[in-house]
Amino acid sequence: MRDRSSSPAALAGCYVISLRPVGGHAAIRRMAAARGAHVLALSPWRLVLRDDAVARAELRAALGADKVLATSPAAARAARALQPLRRRRGQQWFAVGTGTAAALRRAGIEEVAAPERMDSEGLLSMPGLRDVRGSAIGLLTAPGGRGRIVPALQRRGARVLRADVYARVPIAPSPRAVAALRALTAPAWLLLSSGEALAHLFDTLPGDAAAALRRARVVAASERLARQAEGHGFAVIAVAASARPRDLLDAAATAAAAPRNRR
Repeated sequence: MRDRSSSPAALAGCYVISLRPVGGHAAIRRMAAARGAHVLALSPWRLVLRDDAVARAELRAALGADKVLATSPAAARAARALQPLRRRRGQQWFAVGTGTAAALRRAGIEEVAAPERMDSEGLLSMPGLRDVRGSAIGLLTAPGGRGRIVPALQRRGARVLRADVYARVPIAPSPRAVAALRALTAPAWLLLSSGEALAHLFDTLPGDAAAALRRARVVAASERLARQAEGHGFAVIAVAASARPRDLLDAAATAAAAPRNRR
């Protein structure tokens, strides 16, 4: 839920650091600009469709399951690119968040359930995924990321049919982005929705640029990500209602307006 106590003006002149994939920063740029903030894009990877025989076979098996889960909008789009999506009679579809649910609806799945808490923990707490013993569950996803879902469903007795329909291809930040990070003097907020993205960034950044990144305040999409950020040495952390750009920016504005800028 959007925090209406936040003031958009609190971010004026600040920078927000986006770790979205290549080509995925548009929404953050638009919303940040409306708040008078600038965006520094540090993409850790680009997304690539897995258009091969193995991916197509995995997808066919996953789409035949009793329940189907999509872990991201990219997973929904990639699955739709590989074959038309149709909901079978009695089949249940789940999305990790509202953005993924919207992507599935655009792909042809009208009935999609999504949790209020838009992360792996929220998804796993949904009633339709609690008693799954003996069920086949299709998972539309990519290698890596959201590593809690499959083990949790398997412990509950489900048979998980995983379809890795796209891949995250790691890239190093561009020299221009690294130079901009080193040169930052204005207050900066790191919008954190992926622990894997943050870990990859620290693996690839030069030491002085990593030190500059640690001076940014962090807005995390969950308490788990907040703890991970603390483990990387970040001192000031706010937790957003979800990983949606609007919620992340609202949390940053609320924290920026607070007297001590701390949780």
